Amino acid sequence: MISELGRAVGAGERSAREVVGAALEAARAREALNAFTLVDAEAAMGRAAAIDEAVASGIDPGPLAGVPVALKDLIDHEGRVTTCGSSFYRNLADRSATVVARLEAAGAVIVGRTGLHEFAYGFSSENDWWGPVRNPWDSANSPGGSSGGSAAAVAAGIVPLGIGTDTGGSVRVPAALCGCVGLKVTHGRVPLTGVFPLAASLDTVGPLTRSVADAGAAYAVLAGPDAEDPWSASRPVEVPDRPRALAGLRVGIPRRWVARPLHPAIAVGYAAVLDGLAGDGANLVELGEPRFDPSGLPGAVYAEVATVHRLWFEEDQERYGRSIRDRLAQSMLHSGDDVARAHTWRQTLRLAFERAFTEVDVLITPTVAAPTKLIGAGTVDSGDGPEPYRAALSWFSTLVNQAGLPALALPVAGPGTPPPSVQVIAPWWGEALLLGVGRAMDDAEITAPGRVALE
Repeated sequence: MISELGRAVGAGERSAREVVGAALEAARAREALNAFTLVDAEAAMGRAAAIDEAVASGIDPGPLAGVPVALKDLIDHEGRVTTCGSSFYRNLADRSATVVARLEAAGAVIVGRTGLHEFAYGFSSENDWWGPVRNPWDSANSPGGSSGGSAAAVAAGIVPLGIGTDTGGSVRVPAALCGCVGLKVTHGRVPLTGVFPLAASLDTVGPLTRSVADAGAAYAVLAGPDAEDPWSASRPVEVPDRPRALAGLRVGIPRRWVARPLHPAIAVGYAAVLDGLAGDGANLVELGEPRFDPSGLPGAVYAEVATVHRLWFEEDQERYGRSIRDRLAQSMLHSGDDVARAHTWRQTLRLAFERAFTEVDVLITPTVAAPTKLIGAGTVDSGDGPEPYRAALSWFSTLVNQAGLPALALPVAGPGTPPPSVQVIAPWWGEALLLGVGRAMDDAEITAPGRVALE
């Protein structure tokens, strides 16, 4: 656990230099995964030495003392270049993003910057400019995206904590494909200051870890208001200090949402989780809400992507990779009427979730419809023949972002490489409930914390 690691380093029982040095060695040994755009070895070891000196002087370096962190390469870190996985964007950061400042204030050590889908606009992390990030469970497969490098670094055992962003599933999808825990927070819960935007009204920053307890420890550091972020909400941050009892928990099963083809491993894993929850006393509640249907998603819900890229795109489309060029071109075509209709659709969806949470405490779905994606393939197997991979991987995540809700991706107990994944969704600002339920599912061995890819 990262809290235990931080305690041990803070108490002088372990050396930050030893911990960070091991992470850097693991990054070198797993270089073929292409998880990092930059391994910041010299600076990381310098910071580790400073932490050890502080401990020796009786100074508390913070709850994450010496914890190695992999940072997605669209989050600014002072003195480092942010590339966003692009061919042309190069920003030498003169200050760190708020989330980085909070991590470092807590004693964490950024060991490198991680690969991603170009400008975070996709789900495979197969990058035309930097090459594909590879999945530690099978290097022929994608780790998912867009936060693929951070997930791969955690799944490979390089670091215990990766930081990603999630606009339509970009923390939860790679968590699912890499067998990790991924926390998507309520929109406005974690500051976006210093984070390159994809669609700011949907963007969130969150942790990728190997257990729910670790996700909670990271969340405690990352969350909270920031006066510089116009999306930031001034609300109290709660982190559960114990699992939330599963007995009596009202768990919603949104039947229309989950009534789609699923890869057999996903279907079996999802059913096993529902059985496990029921066996521990949770009340399973069938929900028939028709608006929980991603097939009705208007394209214009991502129209603000055009605002970020329009000038660059109109100057030279070829500077963008093939995987996002056509999607960017399409985003430029949405009319004001399209955008207005999309806003109305989003508000209707929020109201549907609001009604659902009067009947249940949490919702549960699979995280993705297919557990693997072959690098270079345009389709995946989601149980009913080949299906375009973006649709299968985003089916269960996108609506969560559109409503601004928090959600947690969890690997399922049992066989599978990687194991299948389920998603637990809570009401707005319900991260404490979400983390408490996730910890209880870990403790009950319904989910499977701590697995590391063996390849």
